[in-house]
Amino acid sequence: MKRDEFLKTAAGGLLGLVGTTPTLLRGLLTPSPPDAVWVENGEPVELIRAALEAMGGIERFVSRGDVVVVKPNMGFDRPPQAAATTNPDLVVEVIRQCFHAGAKQVKVFDRTCNNPLRCYQNSQIEAQAKAAGAKVTQVRTQRFVNKAIRHGVTLTEWPIYRDYLDADKVINVPIAKHHNLCRVTLGLKNLMGAMGGERGTIHSGFSQKLIDITAEILPTLTIIDAYRVLTANGPSGGSLNDVRELRTLIISPCTVTADYLGTQLFDISPTSIGYLREALRRNLNQYDLNTLNLKRISLS
Repeated sequence: MKRDEFLKTAAGGLLGLVGTTPTLLRGLLTPSPPDAVWVENGEPVELIRAALEAMGGIERFVSRGDVVVVKPNMGFDRPPQAAATTNPDLVVEVIRQCFHAGAKQVKVFDRTCNNPLRCYQNSQIEAQAKAAGAKVTQVRTQRFVNKAIRHGVTLTEWPIYRDYLDADKVINVPIAKHHNLCRVTLGLKNLMGAMGGERGTIHSGFSQKLIDITAEILPTLTIIDAYRVLTANGPSGGSLNDVRELRTLIISPCTVTADYLGTQLFDISPTSIGYLREALRRNLNQYDLNTLNLKRISLS
């Protein structure tokens, strides 16, 4: 076959492919989204918008008609500047993005460590999330239901908040900060805000118990807020001397991957975090961390 005949035949085949299988063609021509995105040097709204665009858009994770739980850290009676709770501007933009994708309802809640009224108020998340259209409620004891733990090392069941379990999608939005028990708290530990029971019993044999439970309730998407990072005296903090402004965000559909990357914010090895080491031992990571497709973006 001559070259010009080959080109005509190839062009005809391509046109046929376009006409009959456009979805397949897009799959062949469009690069796969990254496993995780690291965005830095921006304000919270800029960071999440850039991250979601790089991940393929919020519509990749939230569908029209979904009931979505957005799970921030509101656990402590601290203002945003103290870096003990998730940045409210970030939470609000995540809520807006969910509604933009067609979510029917967005719920926001957290089982707090301090007085919930003050935590919800002083974090500034309650008022701003409500203004964005989310349903913000305090956690009620009667809404916890026992969840079977199929592959637990230590636990066989644990109470989980019904609203979390019933949601179509869950977006986990922790803040990256120091923790005096387990060195750092990131995405996996933020899921404790959906857990009932006695927290003190989890702290004994913490790494195994946390992973026993979180393995059953991993979210749709994890967004680590590292706009401000608490570097010491966590998880509650209090002194602004312990806060670093990094203006960074990490996002991944895999919470273990997000946490693995999050340890870089503190210049520590992922294997030095007991619960993360346990999660990796159980192969809870969706991606091969040795060949991770990570996209880094700087907005400045």
